[in-house]
Amino acid sequence: MNVEHLVKMANQIGSFFESMPDHQQAMTDLTSHLTRNWEPRMRRELLAYIEERGGAGLKPFVLEAIQRHPGELQ
Repeated sequence: MNVEHLVKMANQIGSFFESMPDHQQAMTDLTSHLTRNWEPRMRRELLAYIEERGGAGLKPFVLEAIQRHPGELQ
């Protein structure tokens, strides 16, 4: 899968959750959404991208959420 496409999708999903009033809950909900709706290969590729490239291109909210809950995505 194209990592740029994964970043774009994660940012779009993140835009929705970022608008929630409870920031901590929004981050939990974002990672839960990715776990439920993305196949494991997609999640692994996104995590590897963050590890290798620091998550360049990801919205700060999305990057923070994933870094706070990496175990949920594995």
